[in-house]
Amino acid sequence: MKFHNSIIDTIGDTPLVKLNSVAKGVKGTILVKLEYFNPGNSMKDRMALKMIEDAEKSGVLKPGGTIIEGTSGNTGMGLALAAISKGYKCIFTLADKQSPEKMDILRAVGAEVHVCPTNVEPEDPRSYYSVAKKLNEEIPNSFYPNQYDNLSNALAHYESTGPEIWRDTEGKITHYAAGVGTGGSMCGVAKYLKEQSQDVITVGIDTYGSVFKKYKETGQFDENEVYPYLTEGIGEDILPKNVDFSLIDHFVKVTDKDGALMTRRLAKEEGMFVGWSCGSAVHGAIEYAKENLKEDDVMVIIMPDHGTRYLGKIYNDNWMQDHGFTETGSFATARDIVAGKNGQGELFTVESAAKIGEVIATMNEHGIDQAPVVKDDQFVGSISDAKILKAVIENPSLKDQPIAEIMDASFKFIALDNTVDVMSKILDKDTKALLVRDDNNKVHILTQTDLLVSLTK
Repeated sequence: MKFHNSIIDTIGDTPLVKLNSVAKGVKGTILVKLEYFNPGNSMKDRMALKMIEDAEKSGVLKPGGTIIEGTSGNTGMGLALAAISKGYKCIFTLADKQSPEKMDILRAVGAEVHVCPTNVEPEDPRSYYSVAKKLNEEIPNSFYPNQYDNLSNALAHYESTGPEIWRDTEGKITHYAAGVGTGGSMCGVAKYLKEQSQDVITVGIDTYGSVFKKYKETGQFDENEVYPYLTEGIGEDILPKNVDFSLIDHFVKVTDKDGALMTRRLAKEEGMFVGWSCGSAVHGAIEYAKENLKEDDVMVIIMPDHGTRYLGKIYNDNWMQDHGFTETGSFATARDIVAGKNGQGELFTVESAAKIGEVIATMNEHGIDQAPVVKDDQFVGSISDAKILKAVIENPSLKDQPIAEIMDASFKFIALDNTVDVMSKILDKDTKALLVRDDNNKVHILTQTDLLVSLTK
């Protein structure tokens, strides 16, 4: 008889499949590795099992323990399957931007799920990172895998995914592309492939709103690069230890919209019912391939997960329309609002060293009630007439002090494809305006009034 002793024994050996329709006209052979053939329908099954087994070996995870992790959903599923097979309990924290399907699936396999706000800093006690760490501290006999910094993550792909790709391409692979989130699949596979051949070129797929691409190219962690985006599973506002930038030759950024549309194309034109980050990976990889691949080249793209995680989002026509990803969207995007201004109104900024009295006079002259504060061409803060008024009334001598003394946090950057409903959730009592870079890298400010005006058109 041929059978497996448990579900975790079925992890790995996922197939490579050639792209045809969506890669039409691109030189070379474009292959995708379909990781949804894993039992938990994602590549995260590999590293989840590896992290648990390594924790067992080290004695960190003991019998009857509880696994606590911050996840975008897929890692949680992999951990849950391993936990079921090995007799552990699971508690997962997720950001509220993750699809309801992911949360329901985790609950279906017996996990306890805590939903946390998306638009907070990683260090904020409400973030899904912080909540997971706190639960780990409070619950006895618990284990916090921390997929971002746990090097067993990348090691799992070094030991399994990389060798599979090398074996199945018979060593003919010339390019490897993957979305970069925790960095495990990108860097674990890249390390193995580059050990086999230094000629293999690696391409990391990033999203707008993530720090990775600029950090790779400049070595600078630019907080202005970080802003809310919708794509799940790729991009970060932190630098995980599993991301080894020396193993990533190039980065390509992909918008939420382009990733979503390619995901739907993969289902309709290739019969591959995959997740959002898969579409992002394919779109970015093909954009790179158009300019760089030769006829004899072989590119392999990792396809992380399955489309069932996104039935209520990118596979839902109404959701796609509401978010401006199809032509009949009901909400305007930041791009629409910027275009509607027809280039009118230059962005008004305040130098951080400018005296408060001078700023008052200038803002009055231009009829400005709020503005970004800059230093050396970097956005370092924000100021409003209400904040200045309150400060000067309490202490009139402040008029001779630099505006940096009383400025608030910088306005948040958003993506051009963010829709009004998404932007409205970001605006609150502490965030009065948003910033957005257009296709020419010019910065624009969007206010609550701009959003309201867009609703009347």
